[in-house]
Amino acid sequence: MARKKQPVESGFVLFDVIYQDGARTSNRKVPAAEVGGLDGDDPARAFIAAQDQKIAEMSGNPRGPIKSIARAAKQ
Repeated sequence: MARKKQPVESGFVLFDVIYQDGARTSNRKVPAAEVGGLDGDDPARAFIAAQDQKIAEMSGNPRGPIKSIARAAKQ
């Protein structure tokens, strides 16, 4: 009998991000494989910070530090 493969988590989880300066970005995509588990949504903060760093390097406009993140409301 063949073994079934474990389902692979695919897709994205959307987050709203609020920065220290009050700026807000909505619906930031984080791969579903990055979130969950024992660390909860903490890996999403690191993933978004890395995205911000890359964007800042390319654009020359740095982002402030992240104040909070929350999963975006489902529509």
